[in-house]
Amino acid sequence: MKRYVWLALLFGLAAPGCVTTAIQGGDAAVIRAKDRVAPAVVHIRPVKEVYAQGRREEVLVVGSGFIITPDGYVVTNEHVAGESRIVRCVLYDRSEVDATVVGMDRYTDIALLKLETDRTDLPTVRLGASESLVSGQTVLALGSPHGLARTVSMGIISETRRFLGEGGGMMSPYNTWIQTDAAINPGNSGGPLVNLAGEVVGVNTRRMSGADNVGFAIPIDIAKEVVDELRENGRVRRSWFGVTLQEMMSKTDDLSQRGVVIADVEAASTAGQAGIRPGDILLAVDGIEVDARYAEDLPRVHKLIADLEIGRTYPLRISRGGEVREILVETEERSELEGKQVEFAEWGFTASEITPAFARRMQLPSTQGVLVSGVQVGGYAANAGLVEGDILLTMDGHDLTDFQTFQDLYQERAASGQRLVLLDVRRGALMRFVLIKQVGEDAAETEMGSDPNE
Repeated sequence: MKRYVWLALLFGLAAPGCVTTAIQGGDAAVIRAKDRVAPAVVHIRPVKEVYAQGRREEVLVVGSGFIITPDGYVVTNEHVAGESRIVRCVLYDRSEVDATVVGMDRYTDIALLKLETDRTDLPTVRLGASESLVSGQTVLALGSPHGLARTVSMGIISETRRFLGEGGGMMSPYNTWIQTDAAINPGNSGGPLVNLAGEVVGVNTRRMSGADNVGFAIPIDIAKEVVDELRENGRVRRSWFGVTLQEMMSKTDDLSQRGVVIADVEAASTAGQAGIRPGDILLAVDGIEVDARYAEDLPRVHKLIADLEIGRTYPLRISRGGEVREILVETEERSELEGKQVEFAEWGFTASEITPAFARRMQLPSTQGVLVSGVQVGGYAANAGLVEGDILLTMDGHDLTDFQTFQDLYQERAASGQRLVLLDVRRGALMRFVLIKQVGEDAAETEMGSDPNE
């Protein structure tokens, strides 16, 4: 019998149970962990809306996810499934099921899907605790790297609290990252990072460009909180004061100095109105002391503020010029990171709404207007001189107070065929007028009965 098992292993003939039984030691532990999670891993093929060069296009991408409930809730990354028209999921038994996007959160790059199925017996993962992870611990990354479904890689946890800031265009103000050398490649995003107990401890999300096997996962403790909020409300609401925080080491080498540096304050924010100034040292929020000696300590402070009740006034204890004082500040809701984007085909360009978060990041004076996100070569917008990054402020004298106002005014003019439309545009620090000509000279002459060949 023993000889048969080894021959079966050699030629790949043994049943999965026999293989696991025959393999001993560390390999057996790895296979048990993989077998515990693999049936709940999902290969995801979303059809995403992508806006480029002034056009809206639909592209098929690949990613990964994992089932957390028997009735088909799936966790993945926002950058995998966000803004998707169709999300097709391939389960472990290779059956294909469509899914709907329940909610997404760009600040943590988490999305929640719901499989469109009546089944209530789907395999699920067991969620662990990322807080207890230690460097050197063995982990597995499961998913579909480069579209290769049902793939598993093994490595160790290199660091449990890696701070990445806003590098690579992916923000993470509320969490540090799990760094691992288990291979995470395009297509692995959204898949589970698993410990040898077969528990999901992270959500595979990104890798470091130009490096070999330097990957990062969202801690599952953060993901669980976001998923619960998405399942209940479809989005995550967070408190905000309107301040930018910085680590203490950026201002002083005095190791006895505790607190968090307030690097910037939005003038129109509740913090600005309450008298908080750049350079103040934040010592406590609602009686809870805060300290960020290094950058990796900042997410914990950001999350403390985010978890406060929206619209309530809280005492902030600050230090200014060596004097400690208490200032009352009301919280407001933090806006979405990015606004919705729409193609305006008649004029040949795409535009997006300006959210407060985007305005802060781009140092805009307000959220008024519409951002030009792309322009088609040869379209009316391009011919008029609009370029990506322009901000449209008025149309024919009407203030563009919000995105819907612009859409309504645009539809009226596109439908009526109004030949000339005057826009007031901000480009950087300069203001200018742009005249959209909806009908070219030749077309206008033809409409009036002239022969364009004369």
